Amino acid sequence: MFNGEFAGKGLCGWSGRHGAAELAHGMAEPLARFYGVPMQASIAGVAGLAVVGANSEQQFFHEQGLLVAVCGLPRFKEARWQDEAVRIGMAAAIAHCWREKGRELCSGLHGEFSLAVLDERTGDALLAVDRMGTRPLYYQDTGSQLLFGSSIEALIRHPLASRDIDSQSIYNYVYFHMVPGPATIYEGQQRLLPGECLVYHRGRAAVHKYWRMQFQEERHASPTELKEQFRSLLLSSVRESLLGGKTGAFLSGGTDSSTIAAMLGRMGEGPARTYSIGFEAKGYDEMAYARIAARHFSTSHHEYYVTPDDVVEAIPKIAAVFDQPFGNASAVPAFYCAQMARRDGMERMLGGDGGDELFGGNERYAKQHIFSLYERIPVPLRAALVEPIAFMPGGNHIPLVRKARSYIEQAVIPMPARLETYNLLERYGHREMFMADFLQPIDPAQPLDCLNEAYRHSHAKSLINRMLALDLKITLADNDLPKVVKACELAGMDVAFPFLNDDMVAFSARLAPELKLKGTKLRYFFKEALRGVLPDEIISKKKHGFGLPFGVWLQKHRPLHELAADSLNDLAARRIVQRTFIDDLLGKHLKEHAGYHGTMVWVLMMLEQWLKQHGNVTPPASVSA
Repeated sequence: MFNGEFAGKGLCGWSGRHGAAELAHGMAEPLARFYGVPMQASIAGVAGLAVVGANSEQQFFHEQGLLVAVCGLPRFKEARWQDEAVRIGMAAAIAHCWREKGRELCSGLHGEFSLAVLDERTGDALLAVDRMGTRPLYYQDTGSQLLFGSSIEALIRHPLASRDIDSQSIYNYVYFHMVPGPATIYEGQQRLLPGECLVYHRGRAAVHKYWRMQFQEERHASPTELKEQFRSLLLSSVRESLLGGKTGAFLSGGTDSSTIAAMLGRMGEGPARTYSIGFEAKGYDEMAYARIAARHFSTSHHEYYVTPDDVVEAIPKIAAVFDQPFGNASAVPAFYCAQMARRDGMERMLGGDGGDELFGGNERYAKQHIFSLYERIPVPLRAALVEPIAFMPGGNHIPLVRKARSYIEQAVIPMPARLETYNLLERYGHREMFMADFLQPIDPAQPLDCLNEAYRHSHAKSLINRMLALDLKITLADNDLPKVVKACELAGMDVAFPFLNDDMVAFSARLAPELKLKGTKLRYFFKEALRGVLPDEIISKKKHGFGLPFGVWLQKHRPLHELAADSLNDLAARRIVQRTFIDDLLGKHLKEHAGYHGTMVWVLMMLEQWLKQHGNVTPPASVSA
């Protein structure tokens, strides 16, 4: 039985040139800093490999010039290989499978994992991450060597690693509030996307997609059969996430976290231990729903109310732990929730992330469905009747006509660009926001190109499944998973995501589109299947989560405002963002709408804080340090 030690904390190394064991240990140090677990490193000719949290029988293998490291909880689909993994250890089984199948071994692996295979005899290497990208892996092909690591901080400890900041990635960060993969904040460094592997052969790196989401939109099963399968999968997914140590669950009071808490309580190991975060701010506190779920499932419940002082203390820590700038403010409450659980003796947390992206739970899905209805109106009718009325002179003074005009203006924007109608950077205008010198090498169209690529490659027929495929990449793999993983890492906590179990993902792929979004009813099947399990109040509530009332507190809490203002002024001194924009943002914009414009204050503040905390980087040529 695999345990928490086998799950591992990360791996790193190189292939292509000789290196010392001291270098491998040095690269691995950032992977171990919050856990106090051992590391193991080996050198074989031109290859070097280190792994943190090593279990010699399961996680690391070194024999006859072949080095293998694996983190997570992978399992082989084929019984022959899985039996061998149980008998001789997972890393050894992967080594044997590599010799027989090469990179094809990846398609036979399930579960959460990252792995590296370095073959000193041939100079070949294989890197891979799981189908949902829960265990990140970064790499750089220097032209003479392949460098890699579970974190960028580990990778850049290699002397050949690039430390040059990529201007385009800064722009993309401000657009998305994170750096979307496969790019990273550093020039020449990339991240493997979900379901990808990299093969390094004869000094050349090539990335392959060994798995992609395949929606089976024509397949239908009876509601009763689906309900039974779903409930069974929920139990097995949570059970597989338990590693023998003390495990708790995030509980926001939403459908996903409440479902995980319910299943955890059925494991027969006493009441589920649940942890929730609250805020003393109107419209942000969801503790009432968390308490409803905790009472309903008789959990051992723990609460903490985050304060503005907590936010001030956490900001530099959050900036330091992330490999690249990260602007999702809910990383702060996620950290305090994980820290509370850690102090309570928990070793692993279960998160409900992925439920929205698999079963249709985000409000924008219903909104985009409404916009898509306009496409069903015949074009001649639109041109001859609907649009002339909506855009008639003086129509802005008629409420119904004004509303119809706004609807049409958004409905005619093609997907997925329509999703960015309210994007902050688009609203401000990049020329009004950034310095002209900074913009010279920038392609402002790249963020939408990134969205288009993910949206078009889903091959789904329905709008809802195309949006889900996009969100599995942009919202989940690029944003929510790094947020929770890094927040837990800062707290010294491991984390798992039961909804991202491969069997659960496959189940969602064969669920009919109308069962995910029925008209404007979000996650229709999910809620119907769990009636009688979840409290009615949880099923009917609107989505919220661990949102942070940063904009509200920014107006009232002086230390928080000073930290934000100082950070933005320092950022202006780097000649990335125009000082006039900073002045307007901190002045009139915040007074107009603190919640809306406070988001950009946070995004820019965290960019500056990241640059401060990672002082060994080289800024773009147009940016002063």
